[in-house]
Formats: sequence, structure tokens, C-alpha cells
Amino acid sequence: MRCAVGCGHLTGRVDSGYGIDGVRGDVAHPTNRGLACSRGVEETQDPDGEWLTRPHVRRGGELRRTTWDVALSRVVDEFRDALDRDRDGLAVLGSGQQTNEAAYALGKLARGGFGTRHYDANTTLCMASAVTAYNEAFGSDAPPPTYDDIGDAATHVVWGANPAVAHPVLFRWIAESAGEDGSRLIVVDPVETKTAKAGDRHVAPDPGTDLALARAVLARAIERGDVDEAFVEAATTGFEALRESLPEPESAAATAGVSPATVDALADALRDPTLVYWGMGVNQSAQGTDTAGALIDLCLATGNMGPGSGPFSLTGQANSMGTRVCSSKGSWPGMRSFGDPAERRTIAEAWGVPVERLPDDSGPGPVGICEAIDGGPVEAVWAVATNPAAGLPDASAARERLRETFLVVQDAFHTDTTELADVVLPAATWGESEGTAMNMERRISRVRAASDLAPAVRTDLDIITAIGEAIAPGLFPATEPAAVFDEFAALTAGTDADCSGVSYDRLREERAVRWPAPSAKSAGGYRYYDDGEWSFRTPSGRARFSTGTHGEVPEPTDESYPLTLTTGREPDGYNTGIRSRDEGADPAVVARVNPDTIADLNGGHALGDEAAVEPGETARLSSRRGSIAVRVATDTAVPAEMVWLPIHRAATNDLTLPATDPRSNEPNYKQCAVALAPATGETAAEEPHRSKPTADD
Repeated sequence: MRCAVGCGHLTGRVDSGYGIDGVRGDVAHPTNRGLACSRGVEETQDPDGEWLTRPHVRRGGELRRTTWDVALSRVVDEFRDALDRDRDGLAVLGSGQQTNEAAYALGKLARGGFGTRHYDANTTLCMASAVTAYNEAFGSDAPPPTYDDIGDAATHVVWGANPAVAHPVLFRWIAESAGEDGSRLIVVDPVETKTAKAGDRHVAPDPGTDLALARAVLARAIERGDVDEAFVEAATTGFEALRESLPEPESAAATAGVSPATVDALADALRDPTLVYWGMGVNQSAQGTDTAGALIDLCLATGNMGPGSGPFSLTGQANSMGTRVCSSKGSWPGMRSFGDPAERRTIAEAWGVPVERLPDDSGPGPVGICEAIDGGPVEAVWAVATNPAAGLPDASAARERLRETFLVVQDAFHTDTTELADVVLPAATWGESEGTAMNMERRISRVRAASDLAPAVRTDLDIITAIGEAIAPGLFPATEPAAVFDEFAALTAGTDADCSGVSYDRLREERAVRWPAPSAKSAGGYRYYDDGEWSFRTPSGRARFSTGTHGEVPEPTDESYPLTLTTGREPDGYNTGIRSRDEGADPAVVARVNPDTIADLNGGHALGDEAAVEPGETARLSSRRGSIAVRVATDTAVPAEMVWLPIHRAATNDLTLPATDPRSNEPNYKQCAVALAPATGETAAEEPHRSKPTADD
């Protein structure tokens, strides 16, 4: 698995040594049935990046090779010291790249062993706004639809996502369904993405106005009588409050920078069975929760709920859904409510820890955790399978803060964050680990090791439980993957995310099972709907409408910073690019800019003039947080007055804004104010050279 689509792959072992020989899609896997994308195959078989093969500790300012005993002893001593001073003094950052078993163990140790509130499983950087909106609307997390519904939808609205690049196998299903007679694909995105080029209609709102556009469409649908009154009356609450909060459609359309006819076309499309997909373009916003809620409202009001329709958030990392269900980040395992005292007692009893050790809240998210280093309680950070030195907004400030901590990095590859580490722990990656993972439609798949481990490499689960046993003895009565999964699954019994009917034996036979699965024969389908009856997890049993209204972006453009920066995925790119960038790839950071923008910036200056921004040449891109050299590429797919940068380049986040959604804590990665100017004599920024992780090699 390489992204959250959750494709099953068959892998071959090399004849000798360590590694994988050949990868192909698994025709027997119920998710992809043999389909595979180039990224999934290539990164599984031969990922790029510099592999970590030995533990290291920093001595005399340099990382030096050491033994596991020495490395773990240093980690345990430093962690104990930090916890003795303040249990919130130790921060833990997990990832959607871990197995369910490792994610569960890390959350159990962070919450039940350390007791820290400064813990995140990386979901706050991508899915927290969708999670919050689902909980507010349905009383439970995760999308109602599944992949089975894609073929039955007549309209596919992809909003702030680019699955043609990010999720190629999923996009194939969407495109096939949209290509049928009477069906259509509508893409809402300021940029004409690869997905938009393949669509029947591209709607390009102004940056940061998605909520205004969604409200305009809903207001128009209500005005024209397109509300499913029977569904609204029988299964929802709060519709009148929503109606009263809506703007005039024409006014909201103007705010979004689209025509009333465009709003009409979107409202028309919702008359047919519609799936509304969204991604980081919606979630990674200071109004991400409100916007995700507005997309859910569109489905609720127009009756686009039930098989073949509904709101469907698209998840990024391979096991992002697993971290939501397993990791004790925003909810306890099984999506038990973090704020419910009874659920806290259940978890404490199951883990054999005092209930008062569990933190009172789920914590501030990665941005807040990083800020808590400045004069706050955080003095030690443990980063597991994540690269915060490159991935956090305002990354240069994040790096400075991380340098001030005792930093432990557990990863399979040398990263921007291992450059700063005090201890580096080499961990296994996909193809070397045993366990399970969950895809974005709630399906649990078995993950098997196709290669032996190198002698000095250990699995995430092994490392986590070793540290846990040293600091919280007895917390992990079981440390083998199957036993840890059984412990987790038993803890979900009776919850909204019931996995208690899933076992390794069952997964061996069926390959993948969708939750809720409370028995060995059951598997989940469309959520909240059974034989024509609706039952939501809210106190009233009804879905709840939201009333969010459009607000300004956190950092508007001005005379000094007249352009808007947005970020997105490159084809075959993965996260911060550590494992997906070929050694022969262009190392320059390329900024895509509309030719009209360049003409406006140059004013009366002709190309060749020192004061002109030259296509193909180096320019300086600046925000209020930093400045980087970029190579300028003209692209009419990017609207005027906007600059597009890839998320996979570390330099990108030197510019981005650390503002967050007030309810989800998710950062506003997608809009900030920038300036582009000539950079005479400079070369474009390149990926930072990562020195060998040891002075002894």
C-alpha cells in the first residue's frame, strides 16, 4: 500500500540478501482486484531515499553510529527526565505510514504510558477537518460511502482534490463511472489540475472561497425547490437554522469569483445521485471544518445520501484511516469519545493504568506542539515515520524549535528531521513489516513482510514496545503484531468502528474486511443506512446541519505580497519526497506561474532585462516567513495572481502559514501571500543535501 486507496500488491523475494523482486497488483484483493499505479509498484519495489541501517547518537555535534543498547538507553534516560519534570514535556509525533499495530502501540504508550497531551498521529495535518465535520454532522468519523458506490453515482463532484495524481486507481473508477451515458465529472479547484482536465466541467473559485461557493450552491438549490424535504424531515435536524444563515446566491457567487450560471450548473448536477469527494484543498484551511461541513450539508439537503451518493473525503497517507481508529489521537481506539469520562475509564481499565494518567484533552496538533517548545513544557520530541522539519508550515521556524529539544527520529530513511536528531532509530518500512492497514473506505488489509530485515533494523512495533517496557513496565503484555491487533480489535467491540470480528486468520482468507465488523462473518457497507432506515450516532439519531459562513483567508495579499501561494501534489510524489524522488530528478524547486502574472510583474521590463522575471530562470519567492529561490515555469493551468509549489519539496513549507482551523487544529497550507521577484545571479533552491547520518561511515 502506498496511498490510502489501499491496493493489495503481490511481491517477490530476492534470491539473496534484503529487498523485493517484482511487484504487481493482487487480482484476488477485494479493493483493487489487480489494478496498480506506477508509484505503488515502484516505491514498493525500489523506493528512493537513503536507507537507515544502524542506530546513531549525536556526540560532539555529529551523529555517530552506535548499538541499539546505547541508543535506547539514551532515549529512555532522556524521556524519563522530561516526564519527571512534566508529563507534557515529552511530545510524540506519529504517522499514517505506520501499521495499525504500531499506531495503536504508539498511542497507547503516549497516552497511557507517558500521559502526554502533546501527541499527534499526523492526521491533524491532513484529515482533521474532515474528521471534525463528520463528527459534527453524523456523531461519528469516516465517510458513509464506499468504493462500491462509485459505479452507481451519476454525478461525481471532486472538490479541492486531484485524485488523477494522488489516487490513480481510485480515479480510474471515478472516470469510468463519469464516462457512462448521463453521468458527469465536475471538478472544483482554483487550478486546472490533471483531474480537472479530465472532467466535464471545471469550476475555478478564487483561492480560499470554497465555503462561499458551497453556500451559494445550497442557497440556489433551496431557492429552486431542490431540497429532499422527506429526507430532511425524517433524518436531519438544524435545517431551518442553516437556511437562515445562508447568503444570497448571487452575492456568494461573486465572493467566490464565479458566475451565477456556474452556481446553477452545480445545483443542477446535484439533482442526480451524486458523490462529493474532497481532499486537502478543503481540509488544509483555516475554515476547513466549516467547508467540509458545507459539502456534507449539500448532500444532506439534496437527498444525496444512501448508496451511490454522499460525502466522501479522500485520505492521503497509506494508513491515515488506521491512525484515526487505532492511535488514540482525537479519539480512543474504536473512535471512542475522548471527552467521555466513561470511555476514559474503559480505556484505563483495558490498559491497566490509572485513569488520571490519561490526558484530559487530545492536544493542540503538530503546530501547537511545536509552539509549545518555545518556553513551554515540551523539551523532548519523538518523531516516528514523519518528517516535521520539512512537513510543518513555517518550516524554518519549526526546525529552529526542534533543534532546541532532545529529538529522537525513528524512520526507515534519512530525512530533513534526522539531520537535526540527537538519536536516530532505523526502522523497517513497507515490505519489511507484519501487520494491517486501513484504507479510506474503512477496509482493513493484511500487511506481510516480503523481505527479511537488515541486521540492525527493527520494526516500529518492536522499537515502540521496547521503549514502553523500559518506561511503563507491563503496559505491553503482548508485543507480536497478531496479539497487538487482537488487543486493539477487542477494545473496539460495540463501538462505531467495531473491528472485533476481524482477525489475522480471517484476513488470510478474505485479504481485506471493511468495518464495522462485529462478528467473524459481518462486514460494513454504506454507513448509517440499513433497509431504508437512517440511524446516526448523534443524541437525536439525526444528522446535523452546520451553519458556517465564509470568512477571509488568514493572510490576504497586499502591495508587498500581491500573489497567493497554493500547494499540491506532483505525479508520483509522496509526502516530503524522501522516498519518491529519483536521484536523476531535477532538484530545483519549480514554481508554476500563469504567463499573464509574469507579464504583470514585469510591467514595462522586457525579457532579458535584469528587472524581469524570466520563464525557465531563477526568481526569488518570498512570504512573511521566508524566501526561497525557485525556477519559474509558465503554466496557464494556474490562474493569474497565483503561484503553485509542490508539497514534496522541503523549501515549500519555509513559506507556508502556521494559521490553523480553530476546531480541527489543521494548518492552512493552501493560501498565503507571496511576492515573486527577479533573482539575478542566483540558482533555484534545491533539496537540501543530506549528509551521511554518521561521521563513522
